[in-house]
Parts: sequence; C-alpha cells; structure tokens
Amino acid sequence: MVFSRIVKRVALLAGVVLVGVTLAACGSQSSQSGNYKDNLAQSGKLTIGLEGTYPPYSYRQNGKLTGFEVELGKAIAQQLDLKANFVPTKWDGLVAGLGSGKYDIILNNMSQTPDRKKAYLFSTPYIYSKYAMITRSDNKDIKTAKDIKGRNFVASTGSDNGVVIKKFGGNLRPIEQFQTELDQIREGRADGAMNAESAITTYAKDHSLKGLKYHVLTENEQPAAKISALFNKQDGKLRDKVNDALKQLKENGTLKKLSVKYFGTDITTK
Repeated sequence: MVFSRIVKRVALLAGVVLVGVTLAACGSQSSQSGNYKDNLAQSGKLTIGLEGTYPPYSYRQNGKLTGFEVELGKAIAQQLDLKANFVPTKWDGLVAGLGSGKYDIILNNMSQTPDRKKAYLFSTPYIYSKYAMITRSDNKDIKTAKDIKGRNFVASTGSDNGVVIKKFGGNLRPIEQFQTELDQIREGRADGAMNAESAITTYAKDHSLKGLKYHVLTENEQPAAKISALFNKQDGKLRDKVNDALKQLKENGTLKKLSVKYFGTDITTK
C-alpha cells in the first residue's frame, strides 16, 4: 500500500461483504440516491473513514490527525468543493462502517483485491505499495518470499500482508500492532513479519532497527499493492468524481509532493 497491518481479513471480509450488502440499502445519504452532488453538497462535507493510528498514512501528532491520507483526503475534498470530515475507526470495523453509511469513502492504505472488488468500488490507485519481509538480522535461512514456507510469520489481523504470507505457505499469526510484530521477531517468538516497505522505512526514521533486517519483495515475487479509495457499489458517481480529483492532483504535482513528504520518495506511480 506495499505502517501497514494494517482470523480475520479473509474470514472478516466474507462477513463484511454480507453486512455491506445488507446495510447498503440503509446507508448514508450519498448511498441512498447515488446522487453525490445533491447529498454531499447539502452536507458540505466528504466523510472519510480511516484508522488514524498508522504512520505515515494517518496518525496523530501532538494530538492532531495528520499523515499522507489525511492530507490527500483534504485535497480531494477541496477538489469537490467540500470539507473533509475524518472518522477514525478501528480496522476490524472500518469496511463494515462504509457499508452502513458511517462515511462516504475509506482512505486507509486499502489495496485492490478480487474479493473486495466483488462488493465495493475502488478509485484509481494513488500509490503503489511494495511489500517488505522483516526478519532477525542473524537469520540466514529466510532470504526471499519462497523461504516463508513453513515459517511462523506475523501480520496485522485481516491485512493483505497476511494474505501474502499464506500465499507463500507461511504460518500466519495475527498481530494488531506493528511494534508488537517487531518485538516478537527480536524475541524469537516469530520468524518474521510482512508489512509495507513504507511502514518499516518510516519506523526506521525514529527507531532503531537493531536486531532486524528487511527484504523488499521484487515485482516478480509479489507485485506492489494498488492502494485506492474504497466506495460502496451504489456510489459510482462519487467514485468517478474522486477519480477526476485524483487525476488533477497528479497532474498538478500534489500527489508526488505528498508522497515525497511522507515516504521520502514518489510511490504514486509504478
């Protein structure tokens, strides 16, 4: 996306799909009519769901919500002549909150997957997030993604990182916090972790990586995750307008500027 987490993402997703389908009919005003202009213009705001605990995407600094997706959300809302209204929500309820109309859009390092596409709409990608495999610095056996097979790896509950671990035959143990993942590796309680490259590089700016090392998965091992905004199926018009806004933000250099500010490099293109 690829600080992601970011029993459950496959299992949770199945439940979320059902909840989303059931609750969409009684969703937000924008979901009920699909007329984004009338409903959002009436409220004057674009309500955005995110976690708010995942640097550098969204987090609190001196008590104030900030981060790449926070600034991006404000920029998108401005393009739509709206004010961004952020609703911090824990991961395990984030997607369900979209289906129930708690917010209009999710900006939360959300990658496009086939299962999600069945139940929701995605914007065009705004960043391409590479995956990083983190292990102990003295581990000589785990060098590439193929070496994950049969190893005990940790990743955030329900995250795409866990999907990648399972893809390569690893034994997944869900962990909520990125710091806890790293602690378990250092302590020898886990062989490794999978997370976004941006998460580990951002962490390294203010914390020591002593005892750890990481390998960024190549495109041949695992393609970078396409990180996009998520919408309800009924909100195709809003999705189209957000796509237009993202196009403008890319053309005027805003996307690149924000990427360099928060990630140290431009990851808004492949």
